[in-house]
Amino acid sequence: MGLQGGASGEDCDSSAAGGDDLLLRLRSFKSDYFPLHQQRFQDLVAEGQHPTTLFIGCSDSRLLPYLLTGAGPGELFLVRNVGAFVPPYDGSYGHHGTAAAIEFAVLSLQVGHIIVCGHSHCGAIKALYEEVPAEANNLRRWLDLGRDAALPVVPTPDALRRTEQRAVVLQLERLMDYPMVRRRVVAGQISLHGWHCVIEDGEVHVFDVQSGRFVAASVATHSGTGPYHPYVEHDGQVLSDENP
Repeated sequence: MGLQGGASGEDCDSSAAGGDDLLLRLRSFKSDYFPLHQQRFQDLVAEGQHPTTLFIGCSDSRLLPYLLTGAGPGELFLVRNVGAFVPPYDGSYGHHGTAAAIEFAVLSLQVGHIIVCGHSHCGAIKALYEEVPAEANNLRRWLDLGRDAALPVVPTPDALRRTEQRAVVLQLERLMDYPMVRRRVVAGQISLHGWHCVIEDGEVHVFDVQSGRFVAASVATHSGTGPYHPYVEHDGQVLSDENP
């Protein structure tokens, strides 16, 4: 005689996982998502990865590159860090993951696009105007990469928004100091894109180098153009939003 009121398979899985939410999500990936895309993953193993885009984005949990771009497995080479900052190409050749990823994406993967994506309500940008915890020595040094974007004003919501956008352009300028990036931009082999995602609106604003403005993607004529020579250095007069 069969057991009455026995636990379902799903309940058994939950029980076996001991309430471990991360474990349940891993199992869900294997059972629900992977079967739908198994052939794609196998092709990526057999043929290797050939992403077309390097996406440098803030580590903020609210910024979702795959949802923003509609990309699938193998399409984006991702770099996430606090503030979506790009270290300078200063010849120090230190242990730096972002710089190494840029070199790998350009020289080995030969991507055709590099996106720098900042966002609204960015904690890294807000921290430029505040004190950081005493123990956060690495964070304090890292934030130096965004200080040139800060404005000499009280950090109002408008000032923070402008600083977020200025920081994106600052990173684009810094990318052009990487020789392998500059060569390919000049040759027309790589396009640079500066994006600013307004989380609460679901709108990404793309940087247009010709006008020096961030334009909402819903009305823009392109996905953003990045600095290349000749380019006027950014300042408070150059950068603006379409609704200043």
